[in-house]
Amino acid sequence: MNNDTRRKLLASLGALSLFPLLKFSSLTKKKDLISCAPEAASQKVKMLTQEGVLVEVDMSKIKGNKQKITNTELQAWVKKEI
Repeated sequence: MNNDTRRKLLASLGALSLFPLLKFSSLTKKKDLISCAPEAASQKVKMLTQEGVLVEVDMSKIKGNKQKITNTELQAWVKKEI
């Protein structure tokens, strides 16, 4: 009798342990969501002007060689007001 009760208990615990696995598999499916907010049309990048002001510019407006400049070139390019 005692052995039969243990088997039922182990069987029920085994069955209950499968529920989190089923829930996890349902969460991994990609769900289609409808966005209420309008999507951003383009990405913005922060850039430094020659006057030393930080501004945001659309990436579509930027044409360049995408090469970093040195600190000395930057210091020579920025206009200094004395």
